[in-house]
Amino acid sequence: MKGELLKRLFRAIASEDKTAIQSMLSVVVEEERKKGHTLLAEQLENITHKSSRKLPRTPPEMSALSPDTSGNVISSAPYSGTRSKTPDTHSLTLLSSKQRFNHPFIVTIPRERLRHHMILSDVVEERFRRIEREYAARDRLAHHGLRYRQKILLYGTPGCGKTMGAERLAWNTGLSLVKVRFDAMVSSFLGETATNLREVFETASQTPCLIFIDECDAIAKSREDVQEVGEIKRVVNTFLQLLDEYEASNGLLVAATNLTKFLDEAVWRRFDDVIEVPKPTSVEIEAILKQTLSSVEVGVINWETIVQKLDKLSAAQIVRVAQDAAKRAILDREELVIQDHLEASIRDVLASHV
Repeated sequence: MKGELLKRLFRAIASEDKTAIQSMLSVVVEEERKKGHTLLAEQLENITHKSSRKLPRTPPEMSALSPDTSGNVISSAPYSGTRSKTPDTHSLTLLSSKQRFNHPFIVTIPRERLRHHMILSDVVEERFRRIEREYAARDRLAHHGLRYRQKILLYGTPGCGKTMGAERLAWNTGLSLVKVRFDAMVSSFLGETATNLREVFETASQTPCLIFIDECDAIAKSREDVQEVGEIKRVVNTFLQLLDEYEASNGLLVAATNLTKFLDEAVWRRFDDVIEVPKPTSVEIEAILKQTLSSVEVGVINWETIVQKLDKLSAAQIVRVAQDAAKRAILDREELVIQDHLEASIRDVLASHV
């Protein structure tokens, strides 16, 4: 226990302030739990609860002055003019991260928001179609003892279309897209992140869906990295086990990353298919521009010049150029997008890219 924490506890005891003592005991319990001393924390907590039953009830005006050590945890009791902030530590301990902060581990993306029109090279397009064809023929494959591709890893530079690839697979297979929320799932409590991850997989396996794990390097970092703490390595081990055990109920699992060099080597072979989504070629750049501008009138454009200026940019940046050009044309009350609109948009995107 930290020296400062001991001093505060002894001061509370010396002052015989029962409210302050209870508050400090709760802090001590949480400190021990954060250190991974879960058994000790439970024992201290039980002792605290036994002693709290013997303490006289603290008047509302006094409880309002007591320190808030629970991160502003609000009691669920009906509002009666004065709201107590004294934490129910025992109840919080029994709740998962999702319940504690009321943040879901996963979020479902509505079908109408799925983007599914992608411009890809013939090779990459064929690999996406193979996944979709196998899913459509999953019953016939199972009849012959074969399993369709269930676990897909997409990798490439930022903005190349990994997320859109997951959305396209969800659209063409008719599956609901369920996205994992790392901000809610990752916890500072020892072992809780792995537990949350397992809950996500169990939930996804019960209902046909496409579970999308974006930036999967957050839970699949190399275990050989000496800078990583033991907790991260335990999470990676859990992730590998869950991938091995994953048996979807007519669903898909799609993970994406742009940090391939940080992935644990054992992660790669856990997937049924690993697809690189590269930056678009000149032919694909022109196709992306024309597809994005299909809803507006387009004038005479020197596509070769425009494509050259967009070389090496990601698909997301190219889409942004086309959308910005269309906006310029509409705001300028022009009837069509012209060369100047595209070139001005390219300058803006290149400036922001630097």
